[in-house]
Amino acid sequence: MNFILKRKLKYYTIQILKYIGITISTCGFIMSMVIIKNKPMYKVSIAGTELGYVQNKQAFEQKVKESILQDEQKNIDNIAIKTNPEYELEFVDRTIETKEEPIIETVKQDVDITYKYYELALNNEAIELVDTLEEAEDLVNKVKDENQEKELDLSIVEKYTKKLEEVTTNELEVAKNDIQGKVTKKLEEIQKQKEEEERINSMPIINGIKLAYVPITGTITSRYGVSSRIRSSNHTGLDIAASKGTPIKVVANGTVISASYQGSYGNLVKIDHGNGLETWYAHTSKMYVSQGQKVEAGTVIAAVGSTGNSTGAHLHLEIRINGEHVNPQNYLYK
Repeated sequence: MNFILKRKLKYYTIQILKYIGITISTCGFIMSMVIIKNKPMYKVSIAGTELGYVQNKQAFEQKVKESILQDEQKNIDNIAIKTNPEYELEFVDRTIETKEEPIIETVKQDVDITYKYYELALNNEAIELVDTLEEAEDLVNKVKDENQEKELDLSIVEKYTKKLEEVTTNELEVAKNDIQGKVTKKLEEIQKQKEEEERINSMPIINGIKLAYVPITGTITSRYGVSSRIRSSNHTGLDIAASKGTPIKVVANGTVISASYQGSYGNLVKIDHGNGLETWYAHTSKMYVSQGQKVEAGTVIAAVGSTGNSTGAHLHLEIRINGEHVNPQNYLYK
């Protein structure tokens, strides 16, 4: 009995080994045929979109890194790929070629680039942009050397942006040639601004309303309160002669009450400044505003003319407080 069992076991073992051998041979044959007709390649995709195939994943990743990080553009501080490529190993037809360069270009379109540059500022206002901190320090030293007698509030500001068009830096030599002119211009602007602030601060206040501008510069030809043969009553305003067309500025912020032809006043613009204060501008040749319009102090609202009851080109200026006219020379043209 044992002998029979041993013979059967031996028989089945031989058969199994035989089938295994056949299977291995078949698989080997199939693999050989696959290898002959196909080759292993990595399919590259981004966010599910297939881009193409590459031969060596590690070599390709290194190439991508070098291509992007060694970008020739200036001022690059950091580059990060927004969506990393995905790789899948496949056996593909040997006729399929790799597409590394097009894939790299596609990857480069999906990167987040941060640019860095340096701003040289005078009184917190930019006067020059350069590429490096060393260049900015060179400019500061140059400005200080050429303006030793002046107190300058100079600073260097490190700037970052995602938009390349904002990086409008100059080469150092160009910046050095231009910097003094820019400093001089900026100092002049600062001085003018300071003088303008001092001028406005010195202007009068009526009922809490700051009068910031005189309407025109000219010669006073008729004062407030005087009588004349061409008027039925005493003068209610101040006449300032100027050439026809001279721009007339509003004295303070306000709203246009009216801008129309009104009898002896001719073309008349009335402005309400609030708190009971109104200013009237008469005899104008042109009116540039309309009823209901908001205007800021210094806005040109009309042009000098000689419309209505007038003997020559001039501005008739009235100031009214709570409906009553007052002498403009108490506040302006002193």
